[in-house]
Amino acid sequence: MAEKFYHLINGEKVTSDDWFERRNPANTSEVVGLFPKGNQETARQALESAEAAFPKWAATPPPARGEILNRAAEIIHQRLDELAELMTREEGKTIAESRAEVARTRDIFRYYSAEGRRISGETLPADKEKSILFTRREPLGVVSIITPWNFPMAIPAWKLGPALVAGCTVVFKPASLAPLCALRLAEILHEAGLPPGVLNFITGSGREVGDLLVTSPSVRGISFTGSYPVGHRIHQMAAPGMARTQLEMGGKNPLVVLDDADLKLAVNLAAVGGFGLTGQACTATSRVIVQRGILPEFSGQLVERARSIVVGNGLEGAHMGPAVDEAQLQTDLEYIDIGQSEGAKALLVGSPLKGSTPGFFVSPTVFTEVYPKMRVAQEEIFGPVISIMPVDTIEEAISYANQIEFGLSAGLVTNNLHHALLFAEQIEAGVVKINQTTGGVAIQAPFGGFKKSSSNTFREQGKTAIDFYSRTKSVYIDYPA
Repeated sequence: MAEKFYHLINGEKVTSDDWFERRNPANTSEVVGLFPKGNQETARQALESAEAAFPKWAATPPPARGEILNRAAEIIHQRLDELAELMTREEGKTIAESRAEVARTRDIFRYYSAEGRRISGETLPADKEKSILFTRREPLGVVSIITPWNFPMAIPAWKLGPALVAGCTVVFKPASLAPLCALRLAEILHEAGLPPGVLNFITGSGREVGDLLVTSPSVRGISFTGSYPVGHRIHQMAAPGMARTQLEMGGKNPLVVLDDADLKLAVNLAAVGGFGLTGQACTATSRVIVQRGILPEFSGQLVERARSIVVGNGLEGAHMGPAVDEAQLQTDLEYIDIGQSEGAKALLVGSPLKGSTPGFFVSPTVFTEVYPKMRVAQEEIFGPVISIMPVDTIEEAISYANQIEFGLSAGLVTNNLHHALLFAEQIEAGVVKINQTTGGVAIQAPFGGFKKSSSNTFREQGKTAIDFYSRTKSVYIDYPA
């Protein structure tokens, strides 16, 4: 019998009469767990708990709030291997990828624990004598945090860290494809000393649970990472209540490779960016725009690299894990068919794979002769599919890169400083990487996209993340003699 899990509301375990199951995508005969299907009443209870806990948590000194995050980071560090194995079983990524994510989660909490001693306003020059003018930074209030499955600990951490250290109380709903990693994160924060009601964890569908987390008058902010259609709907639903939104909604990221590039580096960056994490990352490399002078050699080496990738169970030494579920596997296969029907030349065609255990495995795909209007060049696939787009000049490469509705991450491989600076200036993306993979960003740097990749309001990560979860008050004091 599979283990049954629970919501965490006001520090208490809350169960349900209705459940959904999560299976290991690399071994579908293994049920990771059963999770309660939340509903509007569940969401209401969680919001009421967060609202009741807010005054006391807001009054807690920021350094004390940060110390709880620091203790949570230490617990994560001690349990790193255990949490990484759980992540691989639940989400499917390789054990090396899971270890890296758990370590990053630890480091995110360490970073924001230190922000507890840096949160401050500023003293400003007063307009008259015997007067003081200063600002206070105060917590926003109750916030809803809604996260995806592909980074089931790191993305929640980079939202929860700044929210909690800023003094907000939270209702946290993870994606139903990776609820156990998120639950363990919430439990660790409570173990570290988070008071009841400050963080409330619930599971369930977006329609049943998520709508109230967006429209409730008690919610002052919503931080969401997921697809553009869902994010756009959240933005519209939140508008009548004037709640803040922070929306990160996908990408179709280019890596431009110029004739003067280090070819070995370029192939490695494309392979890591496109096939790492099974392509299931919003910053994954899905378009590689290559100058024709090196196109044959680059394409040949990329295909050779792709053929060498071992696909399988991430706990058994594979280089690439499965798609997260049957629906994502079918999406990958459909786009492989779409690319071929549009006229793209398939240098390597991905296909479903059967391993020692039943799972959602698919091998890498490499297309060439892909052009901007093709669907495989426009639409986010979220799978191990790379489309190579030939160009003659850097100007044409930048034009191709920008002919897209998304603008999250973009990379360039070159040894020409002029081209690097031109690309950084003209590319329409919130993250620009020169001689680096399009994936992976620094904890201390702002993160977010342009165009349909983001709501273009508040950035995530770094110290600027505190801005979303706080508000500024200006204070004027006269002290006449």
